[in-house]
Amino acid sequence: MAEKKVVKRKGLKNVRKAKKRHLRNLTEMKKLKSLVKAARSAIEKKAADVKEAVLQAVSILDKAAERGIIHLNRASRLKSRLQKALNKNK
Repeated sequence: MAEKKVVKRKGLKNVRKAKKRHLRNLTEMKKLKSLVKAARSAIEKKAADVKEAVLQAVSILDKAAERGIIHLNRASRLKSRLQKALNKNK
C-alpha cells in the first residue's frame, strides 16, 4: 500500500522498518494477551501458582507500556483489574 506511493530511498527504508516494528509489536501483543489470559484463568480456578501468573502478567504489561506497545493507562488498568480479581478470590 505505502510502498507504491513512496519513491525515495528513505521512504522505502522507513516502510521496511515499519513492517519489522509492526511484526515485533504483534508478537509482543500475542505474548501479553496470552499471559493476561493465563493469569485470569489461574485466578478463576484458584490454582496454586496464581501469584506467579499475576506477577508475570504485570511484568510484561510494564515492559510493553515502557516500550510503547500499549498505552501506559491501559497497562495500569489491566494491572489494577488483575490485582482486584486476585484480592477478591483469595
